[in-house]
Amino acid sequence: MRRLRAATFAAVLVVALGLASSAGAALIGIYRNPMESKGQLGQIAKLSGERCGRGSGGHALKVVVGKQTRECSYRTPVVGRDLEIAATERLLGATPMAVQRSAFLAVDLRSGEGSHYQLAVYPLQRKVQLRKVLTDGTIRYLDIEKNVAGVGGADRANDLRLRAFNITSGEERGNCQLLGFVGGELVVEATDEGAGELKGRASGFSVGSAKVAKGAQATFDNVVVRVPSPF
Repeated sequence: MRRLRAATFAAVLVVALGLASSAGAALIGIYRNPMESKGQLGQIAKLSGERCGRGSGGHALKVVVGKQTRECSYRTPVVGRDLEIAATERLLGATPMAVQRSAFLAVDLRSGEGSHYQLAVYPLQRKVQLRKVLTDGTIRYLDIEKNVAGVGGADRANDLRLRAFNITSGEERGNCQLLGFVGGELVVEATDEGAGELKGRASGFSVGSAKVAKGAQATFDNVVVRVPSPF
């Protein structure tokens, strides 16, 4: 995949319509960020979180959650409705033990105004959740799997991939098909009839906890965004 300059993606708008949304759909990569330089790190912007520290963590973006903060979310320059995002994420062992158990890593799509689709993994619980977060903070759990072998523990890589494509034909037209992959394996999936509730279009990733996640540390690397082909 060709590496493109940061300026190319200063304002990327993707509109993907009339496309197949199955697990085997053909995809085109339109953005890749290996987090290897200051310029690449600078392409990533904070989306939400009260107190979130960030920096370079050895060819990765390192995020540290501050006090009174439950989640720190960041976005890529790519916005659009029908997208797939993938990232390699690690919950660092420097995270306090009291926080590690409840901490999650995630990739997010259709983010905006506090709402989004989210694929979340809990490294120490080996649990995977596919969820829909609404603007008022309500969480709808669309699918949950436990004891997932592909989920790594502290300091181990978690390769996450979330796809959200609207269905464009048939009785389910307008619904959103969601597929969540861990380590290349399809783990969770759902069809959301209320796709219109999410107005955001940002793509990104996060680290957090259901409780205050103060001290949680994570790195994010190898971020790739894809669209259906043809688009």
